[in-house]
Amino acid sequence: MSAPNPGKLLEALCAYQLPMALKAGLDLEIFTHVAAGATTPAAIAPKCQASEKGVRILCDYLTIQGFLTKTDGHYGLAPDTGIFLDKNSPAYMGTVANFLTHDIMRHNFDDTTGAVRKGGAVFHSTLAPNDEVWVEFARSMTPMMGMPAQMMAANITKPGDPIKVLDIAAGHGIFGISVARFNPGAHIVGQDWSNVLEVAQDNAKKMGVADRYTTIPGSAFEVDFGTGYDIVLVPNFFHHFDEATNVKLCQRIRAALKPGGKMVTVEFVPNDDRVTPPFAGAFSLMMLGSTDHGDAYTFKEFDRTFKAAGFGASEMKALEPTPASLIVTQYA
Repeated sequence: MSAPNPGKLLEALCAYQLPMALKAGLDLEIFTHVAAGATTPAAIAPKCQASEKGVRILCDYLTIQGFLTKTDGHYGLAPDTGIFLDKNSPAYMGTVANFLTHDIMRHNFDDTTGAVRKGGAVFHSTLAPNDEVWVEFARSMTPMMGMPAQMMAANITKPGDPIKVLDIAAGHGIFGISVARFNPGAHIVGQDWSNVLEVAQDNAKKMGVADRYTTIPGSAFEVDFGTGYDIVLVPNFFHHFDEATNVKLCQRIRAALKPGGKMVTVEFVPNDDRVTPPFAGAFSLMMLGSTDHGDAYTFKEFDRTFKAAGFGASEMKALEPTPASLIVTQYA
């Protein structure tokens, strides 16, 4: 039997430093400079207008955390880092740090004890109308959502099929836009707050589908969705609410669908044990700190919610290698 070791405790209590160190590396473009050939503190420091000591300490820490490598005093990029954190990479995802380390998001966990006692957000629920934090979300999170959105699109439609698609809580719009890009016969209607939809419309223009992208601004619980949709997308939205609220939303969605249509959900779905897979299991804590009643729901819970709203059978598919899952639910 091994001796008691406080190391894991110390690592956990210092873990808050990791996201901020990674954000500093992104702000200073450390990964981009290393990719371009600046591999020592002396070479990196002037490029990011920082002290050589500070660069050395930050790069050593990022090496320990697996984002950089170090050999004979020279830093290199770990495989995933070169793909996702070099600003010159087409798969750059560094912007996600702007949302995930946003002051509001971090502040929500300053009193996690209070959130546990209350069972929901203590400081700032992120569901207020036209909350600017969702504009930041829409601007920052597009690169991370691109892969699951493309995988989703290929699983729910075929190129050339003339379909009408409603994208609820569209945010950056990338889920609906991915359907439009995959299927030239698809017309997308994005629904969200008006300030957020400006980002979605800009993305639709950049990605060449603006002529097939229209919007409905307002609350998903109040606006008139219209009818006749072949598909309704609900990406990363149900987790903000309790089951009873989601049943009501699903009833509105069902009324907007054509008979025979389908509701398409993208979510982080934990197994029944609620601790695996790790990211999906841990996502419930994010909801505890940032929403009044949200949670990470299992497939069984989603299926129960959807059937309570009058839907038929649901099927789930993991969108690997991302942590997201796709649930396709049939109209009934």
